[in-house]
Amino acid sequence: MSEAHKYRVEVADSLAGIAPPDWNRMVPGNHPFLRHEFLAGLEEYGCVSESIGWTPRHFLLYAGTQLLAAAPAYIKTNSFGEFVFDHSWAAAYERTGLNYYPKLVLAVPFTPVTGKRLLIAPDTDPELLAQHLIPAILEYAADSELSGVHALFLRPDDRRLLEQAGFLPRMDYQYHWRNHEYRDFEHYLSFFRSHKRKNVRQERRRVQDQQICFRRLYGDELDEAQLDAVYRFYRSTFAKKGNYPALTRTFFKHLTRSMGRAMVIMLAEQHGRPMAASVDFMSDAALYGRYWGCDRELDAVHFEACFYQGIEFCIGRKLQSFEPGAQGEHKITRGFLPVPTWSAHRLLDTRFQAAIADYLRREIEAVRQYRRELDQLSPFRDTAIITADTE
Repeated sequence: MSEAHKYRVEVADSLAGIAPPDWNRMVPGNHPFLRHEFLAGLEEYGCVSESIGWTPRHFLLYAGTQLLAAAPAYIKTNSFGEFVFDHSWAAAYERTGLNYYPKLVLAVPFTPVTGKRLLIAPDTDPELLAQHLIPAILEYAADSELSGVHALFLRPDDRRLLEQAGFLPRMDYQYHWRNHEYRDFEHYLSFFRSHKRKNVRQERRRVQDQQICFRRLYGDELDEAQLDAVYRFYRSTFAKKGNYPALTRTFFKHLTRSMGRAMVIMLAEQHGRPMAASVDFMSDAALYGRYWGCDRELDAVHFEACFYQGIEFCIGRKLQSFEPGAQGEHKITRGFLPVPTWSAHRLLDTRFQAAIADYLRREIEAVRQYRRELDQLSPFRDTAIITADTE
């Protein structure tokens, strides 16, 4: 059999037919949002669907019956839940009488977390498999008359492979915490400038003064009443901002069963009553803060739930990093420093591809300059602690 005929790419509208072990063996480091349990759960429990603009179209590369590579992907009829903002691109298409939607995204819905987008089985050749997978994705987009393909929150290896295939890189940044072998939280604070260290201690003290206590619970430790409270908090945050809460209560319940120890809840209680919570997820090396909510606003509880509890957890578990979510310059003074995030874009209309290429070149330089300015806000005394991620 020739090399060209050895592989075939199928397009699936669901992960239900894929055995979880076959999928999860392609997920490096037990990345929680790429696991079959998470992605298939979104489909099974009503979180993604055509009605809200997330239609699953997963690309599966086989050699015979063996699944060797995959790309979780979705047809989008809006830009809701992506966190890589392209509304101006859509408006430009509309002004010329063209349709920007539908488009195809390689992403995890509602999840601005960097991870693999081209999943590759261990002990295979990533370059070779990508040479079959990426063209099949582009061919599908063209045959389906989609405006283009967008791969969001990319790791460097996927970004390189996509750029080689003509995708345009786009840069943004988030605020991440890195573990420099801290012994405990006080050891971590010892690296802060004195006034920044004082501010953090004051915030933590204000939480204690309100008689707020925190319990850290894994997903499989939540009882039904606690799960009800956590889901209520999640919905309340979206309601306050006028946004749509895409995740269902049955999906949350599914996660507690299927990903129990990868799900970590920082539950705030006052006089024994749940008042607020953050919902985090864990890989082999990192903690990811995803959702937050409260019954009522309490002084400094957000910082404790979303930042300090997670930092303590990472130090205790010797996790390498903590990513508390997108946006928020207020994170810098608490030790979360700006690091680059990347996406890659291929517009099938060559005129728009050229125009966006020029735009992105200028945008990347502006983002790099702004990030250099943000680095100066670091709370750390030692400038060597400033994150030195490769751009």
